[in-house]
Amino acid sequence: MSKAPTTESVERRIPVPEVGEVSGLLLVPERPSALYVLAHGAGAGMRHAFMEAIARRLAALGIATLRYQFPYTEGGRRRTVRAAVAAGREAAQGLPLVAGGKSMGGRMTSRAAAQAPLDGVRGLVFVGFPLHPAGQPGVSRAEHLARVTVPLLFLQGTRDTLADLGLLAPVVERLGPRATLRVIEGADHMFHVLKRSGRDDAQVLDELAGAVAQWREGLA
Repeated sequence: MSKAPTTESVERRIPVPEVGEVSGLLLVPERPSALYVLAHGAGAGMRHAFMEAIARRLAALGIATLRYQFPYTEGGRRRTVRAAVAAGREAAQGLPLVAGGKSMGGRMTSRAAAQAPLDGVRGLVFVGFPLHPAGQPGVSRAEHLARVTVPLLFLQGTRDTLADLGLLAPVVERLGPRATLRVIEGADHMFHVLKRSGRDDAQVLDELAGAVAQWREGLA
């Protein structure tokens, strides 16, 4: 794998069939143990402060990340997931590869994986899975997950208005032992916590990165 210091991301251009190219950011620690193809959420691109912060924390734990920018159209997004995974696989050079992302990015990744396996990907990580729109609880957005064949990690806050835990927990349970739910106490969809929680956002980000690293170590 090409090396980059944990303090600096390297710009990449990722070719996407029928779309053209999209931007990417590769962040590689000195001794990487895995690479996470990390997609952004709706309305917040790959350079969003949250994406930068989680990438840096993952790097500190030995996990490289390839962030990438979605095109506008949904069809183009599905093709982009596969192209980004291919780019990540090339960059990983044999290291374990996982994929997923924040909110919409994670869901788009799982939809692509449900359509056909993502070559080389050992598991999917959802950083706030958007189970339903705010104020409209439901589980239809999770129906495709039964067709995903790799292990799944769900990182969800107890105050997430896009994922009622009373609905998500049974979904995860039905997926069986390949699915893991890690509940982040007091966090909302952006993983912000209230001051009265006794924690701050930086501590939550540390918890998220630690959960990903711990889960990744358990993958075959």
